[in-house]
Amino acid sequence: MNRRDCIYALQALSFSPWIGPVLHAQQKMAQRKIPSTGESLPVVGVGTWQTFDVSGTDEKGQLKEVLTTLLKHGGTVIDSSPMYGRSEEVVGELSTALGINDKLFIATKVWTNGRENGVRQMNDSFRLMRRKHIELLQIHNLVDWQTHIKTLRSWKEEGKIKYIGLTHYTSGAHDRLASILKKEPVDFIQINYNLIDRNAEKELLPLARDTRVAVLVNQPFESGSLFSRVRGKALPTWAKEFDCNSWAQFFLKFILSHPAVTCVIPGTSKPHHMLDNVGAGFGKLPSEKQRQRMAGEIG
Repeated sequence: MNRRDCIYALQALSFSPWIGPVLHAQQKMAQRKIPSTGESLPVVGVGTWQTFDVSGTDEKGQLKEVLTTLLKHGGTVIDSSPMYGRSEEVVGELSTALGINDKLFIATKVWTNGRENGVRQMNDSFRLMRRKHIELLQIHNLVDWQTHIKTLRSWKEEGKIKYIGLTHYTSGAHDRLASILKKEPVDFIQINYNLIDRNAEKELLPLARDTRVAVLVNQPFESGSLFSRVRGKALPTWAKEFDCNSWAQFFLKFILSHPAVTCVIPGTSKPHHMLDNVGAGFGKLPSEKQRQRMAGEIG
């Protein structure tokens, strides 16, 4: 049983309106403030690694539905990178065609060595994403970060970008990220964190909170490993105590229940998965006691 089968099984068990009641009760997705400015950000967005690297008409049609589903339910954050093939271009093309480009909180990255290469690559991102202003530019996997952060600070002062971020997707980089946060003021970090890999809880998440840095979370499903762990298992009945109606929401609500997390960005190319994901941004979140029980459920 994969994620799709889990959703269909819930629907078959008369949970067809599995997201509807929560959305009806809470009309707007929960938001959290970006510490450096106080701007509010919806707590569930979408990542584009692999999922938006497409060229076919049918695939793009599905991605249009993904974007409209995100916006319809109050989400705005979309994260990309020049490392992700055609993803930046597809985001720019589809969001412009839908007339929603200016409604998105666009986050992308610089991923190269050298100042001039970085400037060239970032300007390409502006062109591909059809933007004159980008909300968040991040240094991807800390590649040549000391060089690029100077450019980003200059661009922030000029108003070309609003926020500066640092990213990584492995726990092995958390110590390095923490050491940078202690001496370099940035607005965001983007890191991996989920029910299987909780290394970020040790130092990085508390440090981000103390230094007033917003946190985007990637790898929320640990590349699908979390769904493999619950294959064939029914969602615990007590998950309803925090308005959780699917395993995806179970995994995402665990992440969002950490007070240092600002937004989680699961990647998807499927509209029904996007609908499932945004459901995590509505209703109650688990308490600390419930978080411990959730971790025990996964083992």
